[in-house]
Amino acid sequence: MASTAVKSLASCIFCKIIKGEIPSYKLIETELSFSFLDVGPLSKGHALIVPKFHGEKLHDLPDEHLVDILPIAKKIAIAQGLADYNVLQNNGAIAHQVVPHVHFHVIPKPSASNDEGLVIGWPTQTFEKEEMQKIYEEIKQKL
Repeated sequence: MASTAVKSLASCIFCKIIKGEIPSYKLIETELSFSFLDVGPLSKGHALIVPKFHGEKLHDLPDEHLVDILPIAKKIAIAQGLADYNVLQNNGAIAHQVVPHVHFHVIPKPSASNDEGLVIGWPTQTFEKEEMQKIYEEIKQKL
């Protein structure tokens, strides 16, 4: 198991970008985070914020790394003068995570059209009151 983690870390594109082994359009770097423009953007100014700690999913990160990320997202949005944008973070391949290193996207939504920026569906579900209560109790008990 440990050798798999080391191999993953050694081949991680984001770890290589953080170390300067792969060039990037660096925006903000702190002791805990590194941000840069996405080279496969959904819109002009699409940026990524990556913790320097290599964790695949959000729950793998120490809290102090998480505290550092949202202020950077805010600064990037303000610097671009964005009125509308998405902050996106995916966990796991079936949840659309492509690079197995936690990262946050700041994706400008420059127009009301769906051809620029993030385009998503929101397939809401309805649960009976009893089922909602059960879901609530199961989660609340574990918090």
